[in-house]
Amino acid sequence: MSKKIVLIGGRVCDPGSGVDGDFDVLIEDGKVAAVEKPGAFAGLQDVDVENVAGLLVVPGLMDVHVHLREPGFEWKETVATGSAAAAAGGFTTVCCMPNTKPVNDSGQTTRYILERAREAGLADVLPIGAITKGSEGVELAPMIELFEAGCVAFSDDGLPVMDANVMRRALEYSSMLGTVLSVHEEDLNLSRGFAMNEGVTSLKLGLKGFPEAAENVMIARDIELARLTGARVHFCHVSTARGALLVKRAKEDGIKVTAEVTPHHLTLTETACEDFNTLAKVSPPLRLDEDVHALREALESGVLDCIASDHAPHDPDTKNCAFSEASNGLLGLQTNVPLLFRLVQRGDISLRRMIESATTAPARCFGIEPNRIRKGSRANIAVLDPNRKILLTKEYLCSKSKNTPFLDQEFQGIAVKTFVGGRKVYDLGVTSA
Repeated sequence: MSKKIVLIGGRVCDPGSGVDGDFDVLIEDGKVAAVEKPGAFAGLQDVDVENVAGLLVVPGLMDVHVHLREPGFEWKETVATGSAAAAAGGFTTVCCMPNTKPVNDSGQTTRYILERAREAGLADVLPIGAITKGSEGVELAPMIELFEAGCVAFSDDGLPVMDANVMRRALEYSSMLGTVLSVHEEDLNLSRGFAMNEGVTSLKLGLKGFPEAAENVMIARDIELARLTGARVHFCHVSTARGALLVKRAKEDGIKVTAEVTPHHLTLTETACEDFNTLAKVSPPLRLDEDVHALREALESGVLDCIASDHAPHDPDTKNCAFSEASNGLLGLQTNVPLLFRLVQRGDISLRRMIESATTAPARCFGIEPNRIRKGSRANIAVLDPNRKILLTKEYLCSKSKNTPFLDQEFQGIAVKTFVGGRKVYDLGVTSA
């Protein structure tokens, strides 16, 4: 029998369970055994006491958009190092994209990822299967096989499904399976070869731009396909004000759409690419100030359902090169919470909405059982310190890669403890499987 753990003195905030107040939490046999008023467990024998006074105790955070790179790109990241980054960021559940090598378009690859996750033991890793074979956009992947092997959704992330008929068939299959398509929206005919957002800055730098319309027209197309099929569509990393408006209107029409936004699209604009800073090169690209403000408002109102990091580790060689040749993507798992706290501190979003957008909301988008802090729930729990300051150094980052434009910046607000199935897997700088 596992030892009991009690978290005392913290503010428990679980929007999904309607709990927000001072409570002590008892963990036993990997589950939440009780949530009681402070002092209820005083005198309890054979228990490890975790004093979390002044801290936030929240359900384990969930990220439905990460790249763990294994199999095939282990020099960038592995399931183990990505899981360590997740634990250090307060994430107990991560959904990993299929753009590995081979692409996760088979049950064999799905099972391999799940086995690596079990060996690491630091986070619940839920694979996302490819929509099309090889993510080439031509022939549907064996979606039933992938679902039965353990995939929770389907995506060709990094690439759009350009053929509308292929997309329609994929939606019909996903609807039959009760799952969702998580889609990267980009009309390649408008964006092919882009380096950054199309606008004044791209013109000044002499770089090919990605017009906002390239994202918006694909969002519009897939809204109509979702209307046609009745299937669920989840829009990855919405980056434009117009895209958020299209999602809002689709929801008002009763179409089954959800959407995510990344912390970097909420906090950075295209000006971060000035001086040819490849660490700020992402896809979709960083947009304009008016887009950033619109996205913040859409997140706070619930039009954009959840936060997702698009955690994309890259080795130095693919970033220390010409901007037009550099890989797209930046790290996210350990910067999500600090960046979100920054938005809370500025009054851009509420604390409750911040927590909801990283816990119950992503679970709802994917139809996954959310982490909860209530009796009988699996004890996936994160402890956050809103006042703790850190310097985001390379040494602090658990990922193999260090590609982030936030390097060496000071942040206030981080995860300090993480529990997965009742086991403490992270404690302020220390991970333990």
